[in-house]
Amino acid sequence: MPRRLKGASSADTRSAILDLIRSSGRVSRIELSEKSGLTEATISKIVRTLIDGGLVVEAGFAESTGGKRPVLLELNAASRYALGVSLDYARISLVLCDLNGMALHSHSIPGSGRSKPQTVIDRVAREIGRFLDKHSVSRSDVIGIGVSGAGRQDTSGGVLRSSRHTGEWEEFAIEAALCEATDLPVILENDANCAALGEFWSGRVSTAHDFATIYMATGIGCGLVINGDVYRGASSNAGEIGHLSLDVDGPECFCGARGCLEVMATPAAIVRSAREHEQLWARLNLAEREGEDVRTSFATIATAAMTGDSDAEELVRQSAKYLATAVLGLANIFDLDRVYLAGPGFATAGPIYLEIVRDVLDRLAFMRKVHPVAVEMGETGPGAAARGAASVVLHSHLTPHHARA
Repeated sequence: MPRRLKGASSADTRSAILDLIRSSGRVSRIELSEKSGLTEATISKIVRTLIDGGLVVEAGFAESTGGKRPVLLELNAASRYALGVSLDYARISLVLCDLNGMALHSHSIPGSGRSKPQTVIDRVAREIGRFLDKHSVSRSDVIGIGVSGAGRQDTSGGVLRSSRHTGEWEEFAIEAALCEATDLPVILENDANCAALGEFWSGRVSTAHDFATIYMATGIGCGLVINGDVYRGASSNAGEIGHLSLDVDGPECFCGARGCLEVMATPAAIVRSAREHEQLWARLNLAEREGEDVRTSFATIATAAMTGDSDAEELVRQSAKYLATAVLGLANIFDLDRVYLAGPGFATAGPIYLEIVRDVLDRLAFMRKVHPVAVEMGETGPGAAARGAASVVLHSHLTPHHARA
């Protein structure tokens, strides 16, 4: 049941009504009144400001229930845009989204590699300018840029810590640098939180549902959406499911602990296991492509797993069992009723992970007799994090009441 809005500030109320329209797809003023607890007169006043601001449009009529047919409202998807950028070592992705969080255009360029941070930001800024010009999008219609990256955030939220590729990103203020280079507002968020807000926004998930998005690329992270906003923790770094220890005597993780999900189940872990399996390593010709990045090698193994190679499938299934164990703990702690699997790590072998995670939660979730935990595939394409980053902008600028709830 949505939170009642009586007593909220006018800005929060407007934001919440816009969010109800977003999550409903199409909705009448009467329905908005019923869902929010506000009077029809108040709803009509708020809706008029949203229409005048170009954020909402009238979109046909609902069926009559005996009187005048109610007018339906929906987001004016083409009135504003958000730009998402995924900063990655191998490839940088750009995605332009409308107000519904739908990707309209995408583009990719070579990744950050070992280039200096300012060099990368300057290159991204130039590409953003070309990208917007190519698609005839005015900067005045872009409400901001969301940036997705792997790593921990510092307390300011503008710096990503613990880059495993270069220490130069440790102290680099990404938000400030890209804002200065583009003259547009910038929000930095880790990739798992971006993926979670991407599902929340474009999937029209209601605030009545708390859920987790497991994001797998090279590593594994988790974005938690609670009461309509990302749960961040004390330093905006909640959701580090990759560093949940599954075996206290297991292999050492770079974080210092042992048996973390990061060293047991990630694509990098599967590639390491495949290297130890001499026949599989040779059969997939991975020795001849030793210089490939982890994700490319993992994609080869995942493809083999999906096309009948029993050894490859066993490695992926073992990874999925570890992941399912971690997700089970997460679902029990937060009493979740929905989990999404997103990110490029699930692009090929996603069905195996989906089957095993579903099975474990169906059999073992603590609240299974009270409610099921739905497990679904989220966005797994190469632009998943970038589209999610655009959703972070939409979420922050259009429904800011969530962050203060």
